[in-house]
Amino acid sequence: MRKEYDFSDSIKNPYTAKLKKPVTIRLEKETIEYFKKVAAETDIPYQKLINLYLSACARNQLKPEISWLPSQTS
Repeated sequence: MRKEYDFSDSIKNPYTAKLKKPVTIRLEKETIEYFKKVAAETDIPYQKLINLYLSACARNQLKPEISWLPSQTS
């Protein structure tokens, strides 16, 4: 190995923006079981399935229907 390396001509890794960020999220047991079941059927890890689903929601700008909120009437 060299004692020093010259990185003056190097470029930033273009893939760093696409890296995934680990998060902690509280999900209901039934939700996890559902995704694990689908994961077993599709041979895709359940965390990847959850990520794919949430990514599709974000890409299509889907918002959940929350029915327990009071109606916004004036």
